[in-house]
Amino acid sequence: MLPLDGRRAVLTGAAGGLGTLLAARLRAAGVHVTGIDRIAGTRCNETIVSDLADRTALAALADRLADRHVDILLNVAGLQYFGPIDEQGVERIALGYAVNLVAPAALAAAVTPQMIARGDGQIVNIGSVMGAIPFPYFTTYSSAKAGLKGLSQALRRELRGRGIAVTHVAPRAVRTGFNTPTIERFMALTKMTADAPDGVADRIVAAVERRASDISIGLPERLFAQLNALLPAVVDRGLAGQITAARSLFAR
Repeated sequence: MLPLDGRRAVLTGAAGGLGTLLAARLRAAGVHVTGIDRIAGTRCNETIVSDLADRTALAALADRLADRHVDILLNVAGLQYFGPIDEQGVERIALGYAVNLVAPAALAAAVTPQMIARGDGQIVNIGSVMGAIPFPYFTTYSSAKAGLKGLSQALRRELRGRGIAVTHVAPRAVRTGFNTPTIERFMALTKMTADAPDGVADRIVAAVERRASDISIGLPERLFAQLNALLPAVVDRGLAGQITAARSLFAR
């Protein structure tokens, strides 16, 4: 594992439950952490207040990051919608894709030139197991996270041989404030496993230290993702119970 001491990281979603834990761990490892969120992150060395869903603000942020030294970009910020897609509305659909996929791509594009010039750097994208196993009623979130996984793979191939690592980490459900009461009820009905955020933060930092490529948290989820890639009809049948549980929550 490479030492992180003295590295300079940019962390989106720094004020969130997982982002706060990551900022604390990175700083403990000697990393200077610049947090990005709509409010100041309490565990960061400094915070840039910005709205990743606002196209003008995102462009200004990208320009700002292009002009500063960034060793590690961690795209952690995310939005999750649980419910029928027809009840989400155009604005919330656009918002989800903007934060979950457009912003990571734009910020990666902003910092790669300097990383290429130095021959060193790392881009870390926090996806979801739902990107590999698209879940019903998490339709836009699943598809955005699938896009983030694709972005990570394509960017890794594009930057191969330039000294830049592209790390994609796919957690399963995490016990944070990210989960709404309805999601909590769904998880209870389906007995969905939810990991403690501290453990997930530890896994992400370890992946950063190892400059890992793809990390998927949870052995059953990894196997299910492989099955979904090979035999999606089998997974369709396997998710029948989750679909029934979700529909019961929305009375449809």
